[in-house]
Amino acid sequence: MRETPAPYAHFRCAESAEPHGDDAGAVDQMENALWLPMAIAGALMPDAHTGYGLPIGGVLAVDNAVIPYAVGMDIACRMRLSVLDFPLARMREKRESLLAALETQTRFGVGGSFRPPLEHPVLAEDWGFCRLLKEQRHKAAEQLGTSGSGNHFVEFGELHVLDTWGDLPAGRYSALLSHSGSRGVGGAVAQHYSRLARTLLPGLPNRLRHLAWFELGSAEGREYWAAMELMGRYSEANHQLIHRRIVGALGLEVLATVENHHNFAWVETVAGRPAVVHRKGATPAHLGRLGVIPGSMTAPGFVVRGKGNPASLCSAAHGAGRRMSRTEARKRANWHQMTRELEAHGVTLMGGGLDEAPCAYKDIHAVMAAQAELVDVVGRFSPMLVKMDTF
Repeated sequence: MRETPAPYAHFRCAESAEPHGDDAGAVDQMENALWLPMAIAGALMPDAHTGYGLPIGGVLAVDNAVIPYAVGMDIACRMRLSVLDFPLARMREKRESLLAALETQTRFGVGGSFRPPLEHPVLAEDWGFCRLLKEQRHKAAEQLGTSGSGNHFVEFGELHVLDTWGDLPAGRYSALLSHSGSRGVGGAVAQHYSRLARTLLPGLPNRLRHLAWFELGSAEGREYWAAMELMGRYSEANHQLIHRRIVGALGLEVLATVENHHNFAWVETVAGRPAVVHRKGATPAHLGRLGVIPGSMTAPGFVVRGKGNPASLCSAAHGAGRRMSRTEARKRANWHQMTRELEAHGVTLMGGGLDEAPCAYKDIHAVMAAQAELVDVVGRFSPMLVKMDTF
């Protein structure tokens, strides 16, 4: 390990002092990661909470290595927002048609799939460079165009564009927003290579065993990196099909799109040197780069433009962040309370569970205030029709 830990910046949310605010376990995990021998720098986002190895909301730059659990279980978990040529005034009028499109044009949950599979060029890529992907390709094909469980969703809502965005002038628009990742195949890749990394580094102390790594130049490192990048293209294809099918079923056109991963690793320049930057539950926020930071089913999400702040390793939060575990949320929330909150915000929910109740998440406005140095807000998205896995 390093003789002293690498430096890191903590962009602390105002909820940190509250009983269900900033997760002390996330801070411990971030500080543990900075003792790794190849650690260069880190950053902890205001939506941070405990994960495996690196906290969710943790960013870690390292030298010549990749850490599977610092990428995350859902490799290339991703956001995509499409601005639609659909008058806002017709959103309520066409509510049933919009809900039907959400219900029929994608699938949700662990077993969500299409048979026969949907078609996309990503399936014609090389899936045979490792046995795991070769074995998983059939399942991946069936799950293409679907969303997972938990906090994954597809929703219609109102987008208020505050600043000119390309050719899109400021104003209010209808929009479609999705949150999903690389499905079962991404989880299988994460589990397989994390176990392999731990096997190859048996001497790691227990607190760091989920941060086992591969050197980039090793055979295992090259293979994991190739698998991670394929999962990135697979996740992108997943969102493309979800949006294409829903928009096509309604006969609409897309005026503008913004999308980004928030569980991935990139080779970037940090402090004047090449580094592998892991963003686990963190949005890339390079100078001028657009991204999407969602709220909860009743709280707004935001289209943001990065400021390229080196202290955050050019990163920002990936959402509101949990203030309660799923178990605690199920105990503290109830359907009566949740229904009242949905009605108060004018939100129609299909599916979902108490573990995703709005009270389980931090105040997105506090999270955004904590990262004013990291991003500028370009637009605000308010959910109206939300589809999630059914519990």
